[in-house]
Amino acid sequence: MLHEFTSEKTFRYATSGELSTAHTIIYVLHGYGQLAEFFIRKFANLGEGFFVVAPEGMHRFYLNGTSGRVGASWMTKEARETDISDNIHWLNELDKRIDADKQQRRKIILGFSQGGATAARWFYKGNILADQLIMWASVFPPDLAIEKELKTNEGNGVFVVGKDDSYFQGIDGLLAIDYFVQLGFTTITFDGGHDLDENTLVNILSSE
Repeated sequence: MLHEFTSEKTFRYATSGELSTAHTIIYVLHGYGQLAEFFIRKFANLGEGFFVVAPEGMHRFYLNGTSGRVGASWMTKEARETDISDNIHWLNELDKRIDADKQQRRKIILGFSQGGATAARWFYKGNILADQLIMWASVFPPDLAIEKELKTNEGNGVFVVGKDDSYFQGIDGLLAIDYFVQLGFTTITFDGGHDLDENTLVNILSSE
């Protein structure tokens, strides 16, 4: 018989920028096999008005074999519901720690690739009061009761994907874009593959 119990775990996150002078906190959730300290470098040129926080998925593993480079993951199909709950809980605690002074700052959650599903669940089901959700080359999690949730968050979702993204090619890519349109998201494409595009990101953040 399989059992579960709750105990403490230490979580990691990276930051960039100066919180005291920031007008915007942007949480960036990495993709499969990435680490927070490297992923956050993609946001280094956003400017002094942004404080970037990169949480790291709780599951770390060797990318090849049993040694060498290490990556992290948010979850797998195993113990899925437990990991979803744990992710939302610790991200809520992270936001409380980061925003302890409760100043009036804009908050954005960006999820890239695998991190998009966790970002969406946190945005809609967590305690954080975020102003915008950016799903970058991500699949929307089917477990969210989206029709109900979007009524209170209409107009603040953005879906971004590269025109040459190998995960969103052909009919699959068109269906993904159409799905996000139906959910009320603004959809944006750029010339590139399965990666973040700095110019596109800057344009999204400056359009608010």
